[in-house]
Amino acid sequence: MRTLVRMCVLAGWGLGFAAGLLALGQAAKAGNSVAPDTIFYDGNILTGTRLKAGDTDPAPGRVSAVAMRAGKIVAVGGDAAMLALKDAHTKTVDLKGAFAMPGFNDAHTHMAPAGRQRLSLDLVNVPSLAVMLANVQAYAVKLGPGEWILGGGWDHTKWPGTKLPTRQDLDAVSAGHPAFLERTDGHIAIANTAALKAAGITDATMNPKGGQIDRDADGHATGIIREGPTMALVEKVIPAPSLAVRRKAIELSMQDALSHGVTSIQDFSDWEDFLAMEEMEDQGSLHLRIAEWIDFNQPVGVLDERRASHPPDDPLLHLTFLKGFMDGSLGSRTAAMNEPYSDDPNNYGIARYDQSKLNQMAAVRAADGFQLGFHAIGDRANDMALNAMSAAEQVGRPANVAAAPKNAGSGVVTTDPSVAVKPKDFRFRIEHAQVVSPGSFERFAELGVIASMQPSHLLTDMAWAEARLGPERVKRAYAWKSFLDHGVTLAFGTDYPVESISPFRGLYAAITRQNVEGTQTFQPQEKLTIDEAIYAYTQASAFAEFREKIKGRLEPGYLADMVVLDRDITKASPQEVLHTQVLRTVVAGNTVYLAP
Repeated sequence: MRTLVRMCVLAGWGLGFAAGLLALGQAAKAGNSVAPDTIFYDGNILTGTRLKAGDTDPAPGRVSAVAMRAGKIVAVGGDAAMLALKDAHTKTVDLKGAFAMPGFNDAHTHMAPAGRQRLSLDLVNVPSLAVMLANVQAYAVKLGPGEWILGGGWDHTKWPGTKLPTRQDLDAVSAGHPAFLERTDGHIAIANTAALKAAGITDATMNPKGGQIDRDADGHATGIIREGPTMALVEKVIPAPSLAVRRKAIELSMQDALSHGVTSIQDFSDWEDFLAMEEMEDQGSLHLRIAEWIDFNQPVGVLDERRASHPPDDPLLHLTFLKGFMDGSLGSRTAAMNEPYSDDPNNYGIARYDQSKLNQMAAVRAADGFQLGFHAIGDRANDMALNAMSAAEQVGRPANVAAAPKNAGSGVVTTDPSVAVKPKDFRFRIEHAQVVSPGSFERFAELGVIASMQPSHLLTDMAWAEARLGPERVKRAYAWKSFLDHGVTLAFGTDYPVESISPFRGLYAAITRQNVEGTQTFQPQEKLTIDEAIYAYTQASAFAEFREKIKGRLEPGYLADMVVLDRDITKASPQEVLHTQVLRTVVAGNTVYLAP
């Protein structure tokens, strides 16, 4: 054993292999079986080290083999040294020179809604209103009396004329069934007359706080309803999906994620969906690591009960931050803006909270030990989120610790230099952070707020984003590089099913800022390097869920989550990155997806 350690160090294989062998040696002395369960060899394996600028970790960035045992990595290094660790029970897998890397960690998904969309009327990529209505008509024929037409994924910004559908459009093709169909972003929906009637929505119904019922020139409801508080009026009368349907939806989305090399997700689905995930875990059918969010608006007592209901250190399924919505989306023009939309001068979007109430709620929940994560698209919404997080950090900070002065970087400073105080690690997050105000990059850094962003949104939004925002405001939109340059942690995800869960679309967007055809470029100064983008999709997203010490790298002690690809994405052209295919996905040392 000592000879092997000496050999690997002399050969430059690094401390990762030596540490792994040391652990194996300690286990052998204890009389335990020490051979790996699985060894992958003859690969071009990116370990994840030295991806971040200034990373001085001495372990190598590349190895050819990795040994796994009991769901974790025990050693990495060269083929000969790794294969020398096997015994008769060890499975060996020849990668035949293929590129492998840490599994992707998608920092923002909606798994159960994505699956239910596929189980209902899936309108993703319908090219026009006419095609959408034809699909609704065909779907209605299959339903029994009184059944709802449910589904979504439509995007009017991709249609000729970009006209929103109306309830009368749906009435003509829904055969009397109540119909409720969400736009791709989930922030507006179209309901037909039967659905509005079931929900008790009339022309006289007042807009709820944080929502809107669209009306025509005569004051009649058009069927378009905007944002969660309004959509909830309809959703409360829709029959809830059964546990079996919830499980099937999660299974469909899980398979989709694994086939795209995603081994971990950070997710916001219904609480009942989380209970279905728990059941799947108990039965051994959950093969994707899930960090589930909880509704910020629930009473604190309910939040405490839910947090206590599941072990916080469960490596497969656990509960994380509290999710709140500051506003809607740019595509629906419901994102809350400080100035009106450039292409809709009477519209400022929809803010979902009063600032004082939001600050109070955030402070109480932070003091109770919760991580906060706020959806914020528009610059006003991002300002609201930062204000609330600043208030929450003041309440949650130890008494002898004060906020860091401007431009002093993230974190805090002590008010008593004679006392060493470890600052509280809040890791608050803003989801999307698509458009920010002047000075916001510095505020993110000062507060230590994570920018959890979805680069693939730009592939769709660049067609109309500048028209929405205008030439000056657009300079602070989808500003990934500016966040990094200000020292802000940047975590990447997809917002699945708003976008495909494929991380390769996000990587392509991050390194090119171009549409998939390569015919349009959007604010190219905000491009990232491929290393920066991979880091945001792995280690930074793990940091965002407090799991950077066990996820995001292929090193001894880390979870054995790995993806094998058909090309080396660190050396591929952007178009090659976009069209990357997954050959194998490994979670906890087990192959959970293998390409046909």
